[in-house]
Amino acid sequence: MRSDDLQDLELRVEDGVAVATLNRPERRNAFTGAMGASLGRVYERCDQDDTVRVIVVTGAGDAFCAGADLSPAGDTFAAPTREFRSSPVSPPAFDVRKPVIAAVNGHAIGIGLSLAMQCDLRVFAEGAKYGFVHVRRGVIPDAHSHWTVPRAIGFARAADLLLTGRHVGADEAVTMGLASQAVPPPEVLPTALAIARDLAVHTAPLSVAISKALLWSSPALSAADADRLETAMHRHVMGRADAREGVVAYLERRDPRWSLSPTRDWPTDW
Repeated sequence: MRSDDLQDLELRVEDGVAVATLNRPERRNAFTGAMGASLGRVYERCDQDDTVRVIVVTGAGDAFCAGADLSPAGDTFAAPTREFRSSPVSPPAFDVRKPVIAAVNGHAIGIGLSLAMQCDLRVFAEGAKYGFVHVRRGVIPDAHSHWTVPRAIGFARAADLLLTGRHVGADEAVTMGLASQAVPPPEVLPTALAIARDLAVHTAPLSVAISKALLWSSPALSAADADRLETAMHRHVMGRADAREGVVAYLERRDPRWSLSPTRDWPTDW
């Protein structure tokens, strides 16, 4: 996978795991439009590449992303152009048919935390600060955060964070549900990679992709609609190669050899 057209971001792929690193360590990975465009290109390519099973997003240096680049000072949030979108990464992580893990290795502020919330799983660094500080800068939370945050932690807790703009620590983030777990900073990326490698080997690519799509769709579904979709998707995967292989591999105590893929075998009636 080529990475020479990526700006403010580095990409490496190994053993089915793509690692996208926000790469402005001298500015604590302060967000830029180029960084957002590059991350979107990585998401799109990984979605279409069956050799990539899991994506890990992390930051270079001692921060994940310290928020918007404030170097323009008062013009940081100047009037937007007609093309402006509040979510500058397209597609967002939740639309990718692979698990996306945020290895939040340090401070995640403003859009840095908003982008982490678009991921499926989040590992936070102990001792770092996390906050949707947008309202303290005269703007509002971005990158779908009015949708991702309430569905992750509930309305009351989302209101507490989005409306106050206060900082939280890693322990409170885990208690709230912002993070899956919190570990010392040097262990964040290794922890995320261990999860990613386990997923890459032991979970069926098509099954994970369908389950992820169902999860992110669930808030808008009634119980009856969820049952209808789950039934349709069971019919799509049951009786096929991976449903047989998963059971046989388990009984034979070996790693499974999956053959179905999200690109070739995606349900046409989704």
